[in-house]
Amino acid sequence: MTSEIWTEKYRPSKFSEVVGQTDIIKRLEALTNSLNIPHLLFAGPAGTGKSTLALIIVKQLFGKDWKDNYLELNASDERGIQIVREKVKNFARTKSIGGVPFKVIFLDEADALTPEAQQALRRTMENYSATCRFILSCNYSSKIIDPIQSRCALFRFKLLEKKDIEEYLKHIAENERLTINPDAYEIIYEGSEGDCRRATNIIQSTASISPNITSQLVETIISNAKPKDIKVVLDYALSGDFLKAREKLLDVMLKESISGQDVIKGIQKEIWNLPVEPEIKVKLTEKTGEAEFRIVEGSDPFIQLQALLASFVLAGLGKE
Repeated sequence: MTSEIWTEKYRPSKFSEVVGQTDIIKRLEALTNSLNIPHLLFAGPAGTGKSTLALIIVKQLFGKDWKDNYLELNASDERGIQIVREKVKNFARTKSIGGVPFKVIFLDEADALTPEAQQALRRTMENYSATCRFILSCNYSSKIIDPIQSRCALFRFKLLEKKDIEEYLKHIAENERLTINPDAYEIIYEGSEGDCRRATNIIQSTASISPNITSQLVETIISNAKPKDIKVVLDYALSGDFLKAREKLLDVMLKESISGQDVIKGIQKEIWNLPVEPEIKVKLTEKTGEAEFRIVEGSDPFIQLQALLASFVLAGLGKE
């Protein structure tokens, strides 16, 4: 067992090694093989391959000279207009090394750039397009100003499916000599929520305890609210026993150290398995969303969850 971070150790280095995002990979591979890419905008959730694909594009374009022709900036750390005016512009205006006529600048978390910095970046992209290409990565493309979006080819990344996460983890398990029980993949996927980086971190944390990875071991590591515990809470509430529902909720949150937001996610998933009318499920989903919003805004999680349980009690009594 090495001390390396597996997300970096097993980062794909070729298009063929990337899991999921099949359509995006085909388009990017075709653009890269033509040795002439436009400015690119990658938008989507974390852990879906945006940074990895940017690195693969650069390595395919420049080969062994890729480090001399590539600048990576994390916009959440360096996001002021001065960075764009100095660091980005100075790199963009110089000629590339090798046969490709342009360099590449990768701006990670570009949606964290201030509006002023984005305006400065827009002019830089325009003025130095002959010597530099930009790859911008963000979670929400709506936070990127329209002039930049119109200059880029937009690629929207999706959360990875279970089969993609499973394929990637099997590759790691084979190299690290791990045994992953089939039912553990389901728990890992639920815990990662389609984020490949999170799934890799879960399996590395679990493997540090035992090379035989079981669903029970994974549940211990990720500390999410177990569906069966959430079901017990909701069953008590729907039967009209608010006090027992409240007691079980407190037990789940304190003994298992589960946050209010994790409990909310568990409730939201479990609502659709409840033996109530579809109309009531819709109303309860709305109430769950309201409670989640208040928790995010800073309200006391336990008070908000108690209020939510009160809605379930009323629904069970036919008064909601």
